[in-house]
Amino acid sequence: MQILTYNLNGIRAALKNGLIEWLSQNPADILCFQEVKATPDVVDLSGFEALGYELIGWHSAEKKGYSGVAIFSKIKPDLVSAGCSIPAYDREGRVLRADFGDVTVLNCYFPSGTSGEIRQAVKMTFLADFFIWAEELRKDRPNLIICGDYNIAHNEIDIHDPVRNKKNSGFLPEERAWMTKWFGSGYTDAFRFMNPDLRQYSWWTYRAGARGNNKGWRIDYISVSNSLRDRIIASRQFNDAVHSDHCPVWLEIR
Repeated sequence: MQILTYNLNGIRAALKNGLIEWLSQNPADILCFQEVKATPDVVDLSGFEALGYELIGWHSAEKKGYSGVAIFSKIKPDLVSAGCSIPAYDREGRVLRADFGDVTVLNCYFPSGTSGEIRQAVKMTFLADFFIWAEELRKDRPNLIICGDYNIAHNEIDIHDPVRNKKNSGFLPEERAWMTKWFGSGYTDAFRFMNPDLRQYSWWTYRAGARGNNKGWRIDYISVSNSLRDRIIASRQFNDAVHSDHCPVWLEIR
């Protein structure tokens, strides 16, 4: 099973930037997209269908042009469920679940706190609530794969300038502590597990030529339950994919 997670920063813009052509050369079985910023009725899905993908789930935000997650798959799921049963987050289209045999894939778009204190507080509350929700889900579905944009760089290796960013949302001590708690509670960072010393990023601001200078942050992750860790074959990032301000993260698992 190959899984690709990608914050598209607008699916229609990504399609115009050649997403389908890129996927034709870099296929995966399951595509987890975040920040689709649209509803499926206004998106041309024919390119995905031509590559053998079926749209199995799309969870839009109530606010138009905002957030939203979608899953396309070549594998038929046993169950698809939108949301995490917490209205404040479900209104923003942040979590989409799909079960494939003994494996549950969660496609998640964690809140950003960069716009100010109010949204930072929402982000921290989400982290606490999501942790509890995932723990409850894991009791029934122990083999979890949690894909998406976590909006947090975990360690200094995951950010181009850890000193100057230590007081910025996305690299705050309390956010990093949550990531440490998360990975210490039975989850493995698949990319870092397979690439312990590789300094790569998955997001770059559009400002000041950041991507060209590789001044980025690694904020997109695929976490797997430790029960699946020995089934990981490979994990990588496609830094050359330029359909968004993020890049895709890829996992192959038995």
